[in-house]
Amino acid sequence: MKRHLQLSIKQLSGFYADGSISPRTVVDHSLDDAIKLKRLNAFIRLSPEKALHQAKESDHRYENKEQLGVLDGVPIAIKDNFCTKELTTTCASRMLSNFVPPFNATVCERLANAGAVLIGKTNMDQFAMGSGTVDSIFGPSKNIWSNDLVDKWHIAGGSSGGSATAVAAGICYAAIGSDTGGSTRNPAAYCGVVGLKPTYGLISRHGLIPLVNSMDVPGIFARNVGDCLDVLNAIAGPDDRDSTTIRKPFRKIDMSFNEELDLRNVRIGIPKEYHCEGLSNEVLETWMKVADLLEDSGAHVHQVSLPNTSASIFVYSILNQCEVASNMARYDGIEYGHRAEIESSTEELYANTRAEGFNTVVKTRILTGNYFLLRKNYHKYFEKALRVRRLISEDFKRVFETPKNDENIVDVLLTPTTLTDAPLYNDFVSQSNRDQCAVQDFCTQPANMAGIPAISIPIRLSKRGLPIGLQLMSKSLNEEMLLRVAGWIEQQVEFDCLANEQIYAARS
Repeated sequence: MKRHLQLSIKQLSGFYADGSISPRTVVDHSLDDAIKLKRLNAFIRLSPEKALHQAKESDHRYENKEQLGVLDGVPIAIKDNFCTKELTTTCASRMLSNFVPPFNATVCERLANAGAVLIGKTNMDQFAMGSGTVDSIFGPSKNIWSNDLVDKWHIAGGSSGGSATAVAAGICYAAIGSDTGGSTRNPAAYCGVVGLKPTYGLISRHGLIPLVNSMDVPGIFARNVGDCLDVLNAIAGPDDRDSTTIRKPFRKIDMSFNEELDLRNVRIGIPKEYHCEGLSNEVLETWMKVADLLEDSGAHVHQVSLPNTSASIFVYSILNQCEVASNMARYDGIEYGHRAEIESSTEELYANTRAEGFNTVVKTRILTGNYFLLRKNYHKYFEKALRVRRLISEDFKRVFETPKNDENIVDVLLTPTTLTDAPLYNDFVSQSNRDQCAVQDFCTQPANMAGIPAISIPIRLSKRGLPIGLQLMSKSLNEEMLLRVAGWIEQQVEFDCLANEQIYAARS
C-alpha cells in the first residue's frame, strides 16, 4: 500500500507544500491503481490526458508558490451523469453512449477551480435508476470488500456505486455522486466510506443530467468526514445557472475535527419507525451501540416519531416515476444521443430510438410515470403523493424546529443507512429493480423528499467482513452540526476502509 493513500486531503496538501511528494506522482499512482483494479469496474472511462495536464499545472503552482486551491493536486472521480466538457458523459446508457458535452457541470467547474485532478468518470446504474450499480451497459461495479471478486462478489450499492468503489479502493481521495433517494449514502454504507447528501439546493445541479429534479442532489464520497468537508466547501454555493440553488451565499464551514465536541449540548433522536421489517440484527445492534455511546458521552438521546415514514417509499416511487417520465421525454433521437436507423416517420424514429437507447428499468419507469400522470389518474396518484410528501417533510420539521422549547426537539437523527450489509450480486439481481429499491432505499429516501442533509458513516464490519454504516440527518442547512457529530463518531469507532485486505489482494 502506497504511503500517501493513508493521508487525509489536508495531510496530502501539506506533503505537496513541503515537496515530500508531487501531485504528478500521486496522480500517476491513482491512474495506475485504477488500471490494476479494473476488475472492480469502478470507472466507465479514465481521463489520463486531462489528469496529467491538471497534475502538471498543480505541480507548477506548488513549485512557484502560487495561490493554491483547497483541493490542489488531489485526485477525484466524478459520476458519469455529470457533464464534463469534451469528455464523454453516458449515464451508463446506450442512449448517451456517444454524448460529449460542450460544457462542464458547475460541480466539475468548481472542483477544477479548487485545483482538483479529474482521473475519470465512474460507473452507475443506467440514468441513476437503481440501488446496486448493476444496470450499467458497461457491466456492474463490484464491492472491494468481497472475498471473491470472480464468482461470489457483493454489490457496491447504487446508483453511485462506481464512485464509492473508487474511494473505498484507495484509487482517489474523494468522488462525486448524485443522490435522489439514497444513491450516495447507500453505496457509502456498503463500501465503508463516508457519503454526504447536502441540503437540497446547497450545491448546483447545473450539468447534472436529471433523474428527479425535485430531489436530485450532488453527493460527496470520501474516506473521512474532514475530506468530505473540504470537498463541500469547494463546490457549495449559489449558481445563476441553477434556479433551484439557495440564493444566500454559502459560508464555508471552518472547524477543526480535533476540537472536542461537547455532546452535553447535542440532542439525538432515534426514530422508532426506522426499526422496520427486514432490519438485520447486526445493523440494529450497531445502531443501538452507537446510540449508547453518544448517551454515555453526555448527549441527550431519546426516541422520536416520524409517523409518515411508512408511506414514504410509495410516495417516492410515484413521484420518482412521474418526474422520470417527464425528464426522459427529451431523448428523441433528434437533438443529441442515440438515433435509430429506421425512421420512416417521426413517430417511428421516436419509438425505435427510445426502444434501443433505454434498458427495461428506464422504460418501465417511463411507462409507469405516464400512467400516473394520465388525466384520470393525476389526482389519485400524483397529487395525493405530493400531499403525503408534505406530511413527511413536516414530520422532520416537527422534530427539528418546532416548538423551540419542546423537550422532544432534536439536533440530529441517528438511523441505519441500509437494512443489511452488502448483498451478494446473485441474490440482488434475483429480485426486480423496483423491489430492490423499495428495500434498499427505505432509510434514505425520506431525507430527499424533505430536502434535508444526511450523511452515512462507516461504523464496523459485519460477521461476513462487510462494512455496516449508520445515517445522521439534520435540519436544512445544518451541515456543520451534522458533520461535527459525524466526525465525533468517526473518531470513536476508528473505522479504516484502507485496512481492507481485499485492496491488497486485488492489486496483486
